[in-house]
Amino acid sequence: MPDGADSATAVLEIDLSAVVANWQYLCRQHPGGQVGAVVKADAYGLGAAAVAQALAKAGCETFFVATLAEALALRRVLPRERIIALNGLAVGHEEAFVGHNIIPALASLPEVAAWRAMARRANRRLPAVLHIDTGLSRLGLPREEFAALAADLSWLEDLELVLAMTHLVSAERPDDPMNARQHADFAAACALLPPVPRSFANSSGIFLGPAFGSDLARPGAALYGINPTPNRPNPMRGVVRLLAQVLQIRNLPPGASVGYNATWRAERPSVIATLGIGYADGWPRALSGRSAAFFDGRPALLVGRISMDLLCCDITELPPLRPGAWAELIGPNIPVDRVAEAAGTIAYELLTRIGPRVRRREIQA
Repeated sequence: MPDGADSATAVLEIDLSAVVANWQYLCRQHPGGQVGAVVKADAYGLGAAAVAQALAKAGCETFFVATLAEALALRRVLPRERIIALNGLAVGHEEAFVGHNIIPALASLPEVAAWRAMARRANRRLPAVLHIDTGLSRLGLPREEFAALAADLSWLEDLELVLAMTHLVSAERPDDPMNARQHADFAAACALLPPVPRSFANSSGIFLGPAFGSDLARPGAALYGINPTPNRPNPMRGVVRLLAQVLQIRNLPPGASVGYNATWRAERPSVIATLGIGYADGWPRALSGRSAAFFDGRPALLVGRISMDLLCCDITELPPLRPGAWAELIGPNIPVDRVAEAAGTIAYELLTRIGPRVRRREIQA
């Protein structure tokens, strides 16, 4: 439980040993190649510095972030490991990539040209990842740009390709024909390039089978306990536990309402606990009446509207509680995927939106 060292009324516990165990499990599921770690968005809101250092100590050598700013922050704690910026080259900031040994995932011919020009200024070959779009239509060289590059490989002069990568559209849906189509398209594209290591599978892609293996997998969500195999049991260990503190307990008569707009009224004499967390902390308002808080393994339904700083739960059936008690909102009793489903979203969004007022606390369980 939280140690009371500060006044935070919500705490996110991050089990770093579980993150490492999940990475090691994914390595066993991807025996044909290495496994890196996606730590973008501050390791999905869990703290990239602590997560990355734990994984590096366990043997992880390649880390993926989204932006140059994330890469520079990570470089301060990972002086030697390979860091790749998935959002590509921030044109105009090429010298920062070179100076801090950050590798861009080049996603367009203009980016390729800009990185080649930087290589010439630096008078050396610069490492690069070539991002090929095979259907996501988000980032990556589109078909026509890749065709132009493949027809004239001088585009790659002055560059040291360390990876060719693509990104799966529907890896969490094993029966989606898009998976096989992307597999074939990526293989065909790589056949037109000089020999280069390939990076294919994300978290869910690792579970699509050996055909989707590559030289380097890029798991993110699965590292943090999010289920990479929806509609099947989660093979990953739980990583996070979100706790909120009871601020006040009220005894309400039948008919009394709770929260804005009186959306919930007591149908019996009720005991209501108010917890110190709300949508300003990233706890979705959509969970009003649709999730629970757990006290020593016993559920208490969230009642009334979740507000900016507070939520309420019905503890009438629970043993007596006092202000200062802590409730579990994510954890062993209520996994993050279940909470996200109740909120009408995905666990990725739920974790990354947990705000800075929620104190992070790393543990080694």
